[in-house]
Amino acid sequence: MLRGLFATLFLAAHPAFAERAPLEIPITYITQARDAAITLSNLDPVPEDLGLAGAQVALGDNLTTGKFLGHSYSLEVMRIELNGDPVAAADTALATAQVLVLDLPADQLLEIADLPDAKSAILFNANAGDSVLRDAECRANLLHTAPSNAMRADAVIQFARSKRWDNLALISGPNPIDTTFAEALHKSAAKFGMNISATQTWDIDADMRRNAAQEVPLLTQVLGDYDLLLVADETDDFARYIPYNTWRARPVAGSAGLMPVAWSRVVEQWGAAQLQSRFLDHAGRDMRAGDYGAWAAVRSIGEAVTRTNSADVTVLRNFLLSESFELAGFKGRPLSFRAWNGQLRQPIPLVTPRAVVAQAPLPGYLHQHSEMDTLGLDRPESKCEAFK
Repeated sequence: MLRGLFATLFLAAHPAFAERAPLEIPITYITQARDAAITLSNLDPVPEDLGLAGAQVALGDNLTTGKFLGHSYSLEVMRIELNGDPVAAADTALATAQVLVLDLPADQLLEIADLPDAKSAILFNANAGDSVLRDAECRANLLHTAPSNAMRADAVIQFARSKRWDNLALISGPNPIDTTFAEALHKSAAKFGMNISATQTWDIDADMRRNAAQEVPLLTQVLGDYDLLLVADETDDFARYIPYNTWRARPVAGSAGLMPVAWSRVVEQWGAAQLQSRFLDHAGRDMRAGDYGAWAAVRSIGEAVTRTNSADVTVLRNFLLSESFELAGFKGRPLSFRAWNGQLRQPIPLVTPRAVVAQAPLPGYLHQHSEMDTLGLDRPESKCEAFK
């Protein structure tokens, strides 16, 4: 009801929108089944509709405004089996849709972006945080609504610096996505003049539900003294057992303790409670970071279509990368895409399981264009050439 009232008021204030021509905007969402990671706890199972639910809520938002403007959106869902070929599925999808929202690993994103029929399409990376996708391996047709690992790492390090926790230690998991996030933390620490003085790789296979109080102190004792312990555990395996079990009583951040996320159920300000409520009504669960990336992708297209009154992907892409584009992302600031690598600028909430502690960029981090460009790769740092 509120969304309908908003659309009515919007048209009353902008009568020219009511005269726009009918448009059809097909969107395809592609994801692939993954081997369930073997973790120490099953308290937080991954929802089967992770990501997709966010896209579906955004589709409803688009349709609410679109029905008053003659704009029709559709969402085709392609779930690829574990042994299937998402690149071939994307090639098929491109025959009927020029907007793809992709929840896939970095290597498959690049293969899809390099397909001949994808050159003129708009592809959204809704989940992969690999910084290289925004750097040397960027593609001009691939935009990123998921924050990069570099953005999340910078958020943590900004907070540590604001607390003058200058001496850092790090524990990383053994998986590739763990080491990728750990590398981002190392680079971020160097960027902000901090020091990670000691590191450890998690190699304990004991049952932490019984042995955390014995194993974690031994692992962290060899780290020496430090102000903040960083943890890189992107598979959500062991990090939950680190806080309060360390040899020294020190705060923990990263994959446990204070966590940098694209979204969390504890984000409630800036109208976020309304989005949280709509999502809960739709999915029957709380919205997660993977959902937010897909939601932002579908909403970005909806906003671009509304403002340009066009379904032409060239027109839409140019508008998305222009200074005129803004997305109300319920994070306190308008979101926009970086014209040099296609990354969606967005604040990063720093959260505990029960509250937002801070939101990066933190006060005092200034930038000549946008303070949000203090998170992740700034234009002078980026090796991305495709957008030139």
